[in-house]
Amino acid sequence: MKIIALIVFIAVYVLLMALPKYRAYTAVGAAALFVFLGIVPHSEIIGVIDWNVLMMLAGTMGTVDLFIRSQMPNRLSDYLVKVLPNAKTLIIVLALFAGIVSAFIDNVATVLMLAPVGIAIAKKLDISPVNPIIAISVSSNLQGAATLVGDTTSILLGGHLGMNFADFFFYAGNPGMFWIVQAGAAATIPVMLFLFRKETGTVNINELTPVKDYLPTVMLVGTVFALIIASFIPNTPDTINGIICMTIFIAGLIIECIGSKVFSLAADVVKGIDYITIFLLAGLFVVISGIERVGIIADLSNIIAHLGGGSLFITYTIIVWFSVIASAFIDNIPYTATMLPVVAGVAASLGINQAVLCFGLLCGATLGGNLTPVGASANIAAGGILRKEGYTVSTRQFMRIGVPFTLVAVTTGYLLIWFLFA
Repeated sequence: MKIIALIVFIAVYVLLMALPKYRAYTAVGAAALFVFLGIVPHSEIIGVIDWNVLMMLAGTMGTVDLFIRSQMPNRLSDYLVKVLPNAKTLIIVLALFAGIVSAFIDNVATVLMLAPVGIAIAKKLDISPVNPIIAISVSSNLQGAATLVGDTTSILLGGHLGMNFADFFFYAGNPGMFWIVQAGAAATIPVMLFLFRKETGTVNINELTPVKDYLPTVMLVGTVFALIIASFIPNTPDTINGIICMTIFIAGLIIECIGSKVFSLAADVVKGIDYITIFLLAGLFVVISGIERVGIIADLSNIIAHLGGGSLFITYTIIVWFSVIASAFIDNIPYTATMLPVVAGVAASLGINQAVLCFGLLCGATLGGNLTPVGASANIAAGGILRKEGYTVSTRQFMRIGVPFTLVAVTTGYLLIWFLFA
């Protein structure tokens, strides 16, 4: 059964990259096959799907739809264009800003919130929105490793090492992951300057776009603060982020409908949710659970653990760079959860503090998703947004930005983590 699962898994990801228009059908079809084969019992389908992610995705999509209708993205783009009229500079600044936001809230939520601004800017500059949206996505993924609440992988690491929020800033007397990630972000600036060198459009703004309604902006800002506050409250439900996003969306939509007395707005906004992306992620959750159940992830982890041959540097290097490659195709959440105890065992056998290996794992697993358009949920969400705008992003288009961005950022983190914690 393990061989069959591996073949199906490889075929799924080949099709996901080769046929971007049919990604949802591919993922759901593969999930159905895993259930049919008994790899994932039908009685456990509900349990393997990450409802927190899906609710957060749907709730934020709805709030963002209201945000777009309010004309606030156009207003924000007007401000940015007025201060930075050059297209190349705008894209880079927007990407860096997205990264800072993503250090404190989920990567997918960041992409959903800032993508409308990027699209509005692209329209004003008369350029394709593909580069701005991909830049926002990869930068968001990078900063997910910066704080305890930046990404699920960071939360897993924090629990494993018993880290609190401050430990990501300073750990064992050394600069923590936050500063390492910022160094990686700074290193990507020359890369983006080169990649976006042909984006030379400029535009002058005389009047700022009027905002029709400020409630959606309050909803978005409220979502951000609620997610941050929830991260500090102990013993919250696993679906707390999704509950927050859905609650704020539904409450805001009801207020909007009552205030405007346009009750058809609710139907229009609900229709605007990208259900294709939601079904794609739901299918992938089942597929990943399947290969985890048959032991494929565990096998890969054990192989890595024994390849170091007793050398800390070789082991560290293998963990970082294999994690980069693996996370380009495998969801980094089950991979990280599986690897953390393996890394602890390797550290114990070498007689060293496991922090250097754990931080290397976080660096590689979090950033590896930027190698492919399906390597991270934020990338999938970005692809869905561009598809709604009439743009289909090929794997080659995405990797043109994702690969050099990832290599530079990971190399920076790889070196700094080694010198600080080895």
